[in-house]
Amino acid sequence: MKEHIVDVINQIERDHEVKILFACESGSRAWGFPSKDSDYDVRFIYIHKPNWYLSIDQKRDVIEVPARDSVSIPIDPLVDMSGWELTKALRLIRKSNPPLLEWLQSNIVYYKSYSTIDQMKELEQKIFSPVSCIHHYVNMVKGNFRDYFQGEEVRIKKYLNVLRPVLSAKWIEKYDSIPPIEFQELVEDLVPAGEWKDSIANLLKQKRAGEEIYLETRIDNINEYLHEEIEHLETYAKSLNKDIPDPTEELDMLFRMALREIWDEELGELGKRRW
Repeated sequence: MKEHIVDVINQIERDHEVKILFACESGSRAWGFPSKDSDYDVRFIYIHKPNWYLSIDQKRDVIEVPARDSVSIPIDPLVDMSGWELTKALRLIRKSNPPLLEWLQSNIVYYKSYSTIDQMKELEQKIFSPVSCIHHYVNMVKGNFRDYFQGEEVRIKKYLNVLRPVLSAKWIEKYDSIPPIEFQELVEDLVPAGEWKDSIANLLKQKRAGEEIYLETRIDNINEYLHEEIEHLETYAKSLNKDIPDPTEELDMLFRMALREIWDEELGELGKRRW
């Protein structure tokens, strides 16, 4: 599948006249609990040619294949690809956007070129905002908890989809750093041995066996844990007062360097034109 994904990446570059800087897995495969028929949730960062940025109008800064955008080769139905234009990604990393930070932590990288992503990774911890990230993860948990945990039965997948952000927030509380993307690493570090950890191991086993759509009788100790952690983490986030330096100047420079590195020839042609 990786070869097919790289072929699609190359075709996106040709069809949309962009350069893709980075592409990774971002869903259950990256989290470590895919089922047999899990989608490939490929996420990428790309940059346009310099002329694209010389406009008074704001343009669409997302490519979604095959949901909204097409490419001129067939795509495997299990592949879902979505990418953010570089300046959008840099604005989001300035806010410590957790989905973007997770992309950069992914252990399944399909494609990487040029030096831009390495420079972003050097900056990410420096401008990491624990408050923003904890709020994001807590809101994920509250939304899923409200929508899927009120009945007597709950889908296995939904349990894992709330436990992962809760443990990610707990990691931030413990280490004041970007949490790892792999769920098992979070569990091993943050969940003590015992009945609670055994319940999580059973959920993982069922999910990997392809039973994610099955309904599990509501696990009361998990529901109680979620109630307690939502309240605790919201209180903890309010107590934080970390000063984050404004990285805008560094991010502007990073973008300009990317343009020069990737589109040096096109920039040279722009400089030769008569205006």
